[in-house]
Formats: sequence, C-alpha cells, structure tokens
Amino acid sequence: MNKNYMKKKSKDYKVLIDKIKQEISKTVVGQEVVIDGLLRAVISNGHVLLEGVPGIAKTLIVRTLSKVTRCSFNRIQFTPDLLPTDIIGITAYEEKKGFFTLKGPIFNNFILADEINRAPPKVQSALLEGMQEKQVTIGKETFPLPHPFFVLATQNPIESLGTYPLPEAQIDRFLFKLNIDYPTQTDEQHILKKNITLKRFDEYKLNPVISPEEIMALQSDVKNVYLDNKIEKYIIRLVDCTRKSEQYKIKLGKYIEYGASPRASIGLFIASKADALIKGDLFVTPHHVKRVAADVLRHRLILNYEGQAEGIKTDNVIEEILSKVPIP
Repeated sequence: MNKNYMKKKSKDYKVLIDKIKQEISKTVVGQEVVIDGLLRAVISNGHVLLEGVPGIAKTLIVRTLSKVTRCSFNRIQFTPDLLPTDIIGITAYEEKKGFFTLKGPIFNNFILADEINRAPPKVQSALLEGMQEKQVTIGKETFPLPHPFFVLATQNPIESLGTYPLPEAQIDRFLFKLNIDYPTQTDEQHILKKNITLKRFDEYKLNPVISPEEIMALQSDVKNVYLDNKIEKYIIRLVDCTRKSEQYKIKLGKYIEYGASPRASIGLFIASKADALIKGDLFVTPHHVKRVAADVLRHRLILNYEGQAEGIKTDNVIEEILSKVPIP
C-alpha cells in the first residue's frame, strides 16, 4: 500500500471521525470513552458487549450512530419467550405464492441486542452465529447479512433473576466488552435539557456524514495501518502474560483461572490499528495497544472462585499486566 495514499487517507478519516463524534454529541451527552470504543469496533468490523445499568443512553447511542452513518437499524428486545426465528426469520407458505422467506430483524446494518442474557441459549446462538459467519440460514437457504454488520449487545449488571449468562466461548466472539457508567453531575445537568424523553428523535436534526460504503472502505483501509514487528511481539507478550502470569511476576495472576485465547491477540492487533486511524496516526504505538487492551481483554480473562469471592475485577488484573509487561 502506497504510504502517501495512507497519509492522505489518515487525515481524511480523522476529519470524518471528528464529524461523526460532533453529530453524536447532539443527542448523547458525555460517554466519549464508550463512543470511541463503538467507533473502533465498527472500523475493526467487530461487535461489542456493553454492560451498564438501565437508562444511561445505550439505545440512544447506537440509534444515533446508525442515523449518522446512513445505516439501517433495529432493536431486538431479548426476552425468555423469544425464539430463534423471531431474530433470523422464517420460511412461510401461501397457496397462491408458494414457499417464501420472511427475513427477521437481524437483516439490518446495526443491531441492538438489548439484554441479550434474558433470552435462552438457542436464541443467543442464533444471533452469535450471524455475528461470526455474517450469514444466517432460514429453512434450507443461506442468506448473507448486510454490510456493514454491527451488533451491540447489552447486559444489565444489577439483575440476574431469569437470565441466561452467555457462555465464555460465545462471549469470546465479541471484539470488545465496554462498561458504561453514570454521567458526571455536569453532564447530567445537560441531559435534563436535551433528553430523548422531552424531545422526539427527529428534533435533534442529525446529519448523515458517512455512508455504509465509506464504512466498508474504512474497514478495508484500517488493515493497512502500519504495525511494526516489535508491536506484534508486545501484543503477544501481553496475551501470553494472561496465561503465564507467574513468569511475569503478576501478583493478581493467582486469581486467573484461564487466560485469553488467540482471538485476544487478533483483537489487540486490529483494534490498535483502528485506534491509530481514529487519532489520525499513520502507525501503531504501544500507547494505542494500551488504550484498547482493557476493552479486548476484560471479557476474555476468566477469574477463579477465589478471585470472584474477593471481588477482584479483571480490569485490576489487566492494569497490573500493562504496568509490568515491558514496552518495546
């Protein structure tokens, strides 16, 4: 890839990303860290598991993002009585028409899978298969999903009654796990004046600033961001540290039951490139890797019972890993 091409594209993309953030700020107050994470995930062609209490703009963020990017959007409320066909669609029959396919809500660019842990495992698997394969099977036919295809799945951390926790193997399919927290007092004061309860969504007058085709170009060009062999080795050492923590003298390593899979290395590789692109940089530095490390690793580290009993958070372990693995 021509360096001059990427140099020009990098500047163009930085301007474009800033415009997207500016438009999103019309509806969403604060939450810059979460918005950056979602943009990195979309550019990386990955999916996000978002955890946060109700009422802190999870739906509004992804709805706004779809509007700004001219992408189709659908929200699926996961409930215990949901069926896989409610998501992917069905094969129907009419006497005059014969057999035909009714496609489900998954056939959109942006999907909000709200409270994904409330649906039974079969329903979760139907969505996660579509995320992984970018296609679904209805009856005997296989249909490709639209491009770009992005899933934001949410979980409520304060309720466990009537939920079906996602298995680790399925959680691993999400590029990021993001935590969304309460707004600051200043941000909440702004929310009082411009919240979605008092205004209709159309009143925010959001302007589309990027098209689905341009997102796909971003997803293609992000692969061309330069990442040196030294950074590759740094990424591998970080992931290796989650598996062999005693070799790196990680004190909190005794609480790790299972370390991260190779998907974590791949995630750090592409996500750090996406972070560089968002910041307008031409190459990946250790700082880019560090910035995405927690999002990539927090759902891939499995803590043992001792760690869970003592209230150890995976973010605490990741913080120590980042401080002790030497930077190239």
